Amino acid sequence: MSRRTDVVVVGGGQAGLAAGYHLRRQGLDFAVLDTAPAPGGAWQHMWESLRLFSPAEHSSLPGRLMPTQPGQAYPDAAHVVGYLTDYEKRYDLPVHHGVRVEAVHRDGDRLLIETDSGNWRARAVISATGTWSRPFVPATPGRGAFAGRQLHTVGYQNPGDFAGQHVVVVGGGNSGAQIAADLTLDGRSEVTWATRRPPRFLADDIDGRVLFDVATARRRALDAGRGDTGGVASLGDIVAVPPVRTARDTGHLHAQPMFSRLTATGIQWADGTDARADAIIWCTGFRPALAHLTPLDLRGPRGHIATDGTRALGEPRLHLLGYGDWTGPASATLVGVGRTARDAVREITQLH
Repeated sequence: MSRRTDVVVVGGGQAGLAAGYHLRRQGLDFAVLDTAPAPGGAWQHMWESLRLFSPAEHSSLPGRLMPTQPGQAYPDAAHVVGYLTDYEKRYDLPVHHGVRVEAVHRDGDRLLIETDSGNWRARAVISATGTWSRPFVPATPGRGAFAGRQLHTVGYQNPGDFAGQHVVVVGGGNSGAQIAADLTLDGRSEVTWATRRPPRFLADDIDGRVLFDVATARRRALDAGRGDTGGVASLGDIVAVPPVRTARDTGHLHAQPMFSRLTATGIQWADGTDARADAIIWCTGFRPALAHLTPLDLRGPRGHIATDGTRALGEPRLHLLGYGDWTGPASATLVGVGRTARDAVREITQLH
């Protein structure tokens, strides 16, 4: 036996909730299947000092403004978890927590969604699983020989775990800068920040509000065939949130060129000199979590699923939401995912 519904949303984080909001407004029958036992998506696993790039009022899902956090211009992850938990309850979204989606298959005029607690059949599927469950660590010479601790961004919580240690933070993006700043400002560990290119800090007055506008303008320009818009700098630049700004301005945040290899006791620089390390924190990004879509055979040569907006070109009943700019401008952000969720649901209603 399997349950039937109009739409199954895979993933109950910010993208899945935004999709649920618009599905509810359109009057469609739907279910949100989420592997986590509690609300909050990936935000419930973030490190303790993490702050949003934008003020609360500019970090909201559709229909419900995020309340401000007392004493914080930029809310922390715990505040976001509380907001998402309230959002799920406020709109009475049918989120089934603790359900792992294992595969999506074609099944005649419907899609069959296999889970670890029974199957569903739906006219359409919105995949909103994000990237947090697929951390990426680059192949680096000597990685298997290093005797110390290695972890990805997903495993970092607070600087107290590294007191008295030599720590190498790898990665020149926002997570690398924030974790390096967290450790250096704490002062209990010796920190080396290694990046493949010199880090580029955005101007101090630029935050997520500006980045969202830039992403939207860039996407529109590309869609119109005009090429990249340039503008404020690339979206890969580092937002100078207060802890990063403090560490930078006080001389605590210095980036070194990427080391050439790992050794049993640390790292080796390009000139052959060695440096001790007790721990390596890989802040090297993520890949989309799309294994459940494998049976649909939609991936291209590099594992990318071709889309028109959010709709998969090889399966019009499937929409991909919240994975990054390839599924909508700034769609991996709280403020950006609402627009693409609305557009995806609008297309789905035309299938019925």
